Amino acid sequence: MAKGILGRKVGMTQVFDNDGILIPVTVVEVTPNVVLQKKTVVTDGYEAIQLGFMEKRAKLANKPALGHFAKSGTTPKRYIKEIRLPGMMEFEVGQEVKCDIFAVGEYVDVQGTSKGKGFQGVIKRHNFGTGPMAHGSKYHRGVGSMGTIAPNRIRKGKKMPGRMGGETVTIQNLTVVRTDVENNILLVRGNVPGANKSLLVIKTAVKKQK
Repeated sequence: MAKGILGRKVGMTQVFDNDGILIPVTVVEVTPNVVLQKKTVVTDGYEAIQLGFMEKRAKLANKPALGHFAKSGTTPKRYIKEIRLPGMMEFEVGQEVKCDIFAVGEYVDVQGTSKGKGFQGVIKRHNFGTGPMAHGSKYHRGVGSMGTIAPNRIRKGKKMPGRMGGETVTIQNLTVVRTDVENNILLVRGNVPGANKSLLVIKTAVKKQK
């Protein structure tokens, strides 16, 4: 059954499994999500549930938002996101979704916003090679050829310097190493995108491993 939840990246650490093998893991804080709304094919044209994550002070929410939260009988939430998975339609409005929906050993896809790195050149941004680094060379970290003469312009899609990072990135087929319902913590094997304290969306893996 496909399922999903919202969490917040805490950082990375390492744990040992039963065989004494060291496993690098990412610690994800998964305080109970609240189902704020259910969308159906009849009313909205598609099926999805809307989850709220992390508390927010009431004075920071406007009146329409407060009314929306009141319908589900919960307090204002900092993050609101829709998850379009058929397995999530079993949850009802106002119900809490906890980290124990995932079992140890289950494969998940983790989506987050990558770290912003500002304006970068093509070597860092697109992994271009450098020119000769000797003193006689006057070309070290430039873009290189911009294309052929014929169009008299730079073609669309040409890899150029520009802003790097700050994009939605999904890392697939990460293993759930441990779930801690009491402390609302999920340990996922490997690294996940984003800076510490950033929002993550954890879903059942699309390309499920055997």
